[in-house]
Formats: sequence, C-alpha cells, structure tokens
Amino acid sequence: MVVWAIVVAAGRGSRFGRPKQFESLAGRRVLDWSVEAAHSVADGIVLVVPDPAPGPVPAAGGWAHVTVVGGATRAASVRAGLAVVPGDAEIIVIHDAARPLATPALFKAVVDAVASGADGAVPGVALVDTIKRVVGGQVVQTLDRASLVGVQTPQAFRAGWLRTAHRGEAEGTDDSSLVEAVGGNVVVVPGQPANIKLTVDADLAVAETLLQR
Repeated sequence: MVVWAIVVAAGRGSRFGRPKQFESLAGRRVLDWSVEAAHSVADGIVLVVPDPAPGPVPAAGGWAHVTVVGGATRAASVRAGLAVVPGDAEIIVIHDAARPLATPALFKAVVDAVASGADGAVPGVALVDTIKRVVGGQVVQTLDRASLVGVQTPQAFRAGWLRTAHRGEAEGTDDSSLVEAVGGNVVVVPGQPANIKLTVDADLAVAETLLQR
C-alpha cells in the first residue's frame, strides 16, 4: 500500500515560549527526529512549518519530500499538508513534530492496523491518575479510567476517510476525532509512555534523558 506521512511542525510554541520543534535535541532539531521516524513507514513525507520559520527547514534531515506552510490551527495545518499528498496515497499518517520520541515500531503498528481493515488507528496509553470532570471549579463526576486512554500520535488513516473528515474545515484536537465524527472506525494500538509531547521547556531535558536510555 502507498503510505504518505504529514509531520505537523507549524505550531508557535505559545506554552513553550518559542517554536519547540526547532529546538536542539541530542544534537538534532526536534522535528528531524520526528521526520526520520515517519520515514520508516512512508513512501513520501510532507513537512508542515510555520510562516515565518525560525530557521532553515527544507532539508528536514534529508527525509521530507515536500515542505508547506501551515495554517492558523492544527487542523488547518494538517489540511495544508493533505492538499499536497498525492491522490494515489492509500494510507496517510499524521504525526506531531513535538513528539520526537515516537519509534518506527509505533509508526508500523498504526499503519498495520489500518492495512488490516480499520479506517483509522491511534496509539493509546493507560491513564494512571484519577480523572474528574469539573465545571466552574467544582467536581461533578469522577470518571472510570479503566475505559479511558491518553491518545498520542502518530495516527494512521485510510486516505479517503481522512480527506472526508477534513472537508468543511472541521476543527478538533486530533485527526481521529474528526474521522470518528464522520463515522470512521478508529482502533487503538498500544502507545508508548516515552512518546511524550514537548509542551514546556523542562520537557526537553526529559526527552534528552529518555534518548540516552
């Protein structure tokens, strides 16, 4: 099957204080780790970057085939990447550049799940904290965490379902929620606890430590 990947690196890093995807991590940019991991399963890679980018980006470690400018939201940035994915792509993988520790094995797991018949596949990790629903600062419900998972990227989808989900400029915190909204069957594969999303400055030090291990 023809597989393309979209690596989303268009964020402004508002909580981080700067575009984290261009920070150095173990001698390479954060986005280079993500693009190289995506290359393990993809026939082609689209890298989505901000405008203006804080540094040179076209090479992306030599792995990215196309570089495009993202939009005002994450979903808009995915659509910018999706617009240049060739029509013969059968599976499209979406990955956040801010998750540089995702392994090739995780990419393979989500792609294999879609190749086996799912419309979409996401990595999920079990929650360890007690989860409560809060309204106006008051707890209104304690949720059963046994049926809940924390969802990561990479996320893989049948190309047709992903393109349908993004018609009409739908918005969501991840692509699986958009595919679910149009009726797609999304399955969960085991995620990786080390596949952290860089959100604050201290996360870089954590990622460095995890890479050393």
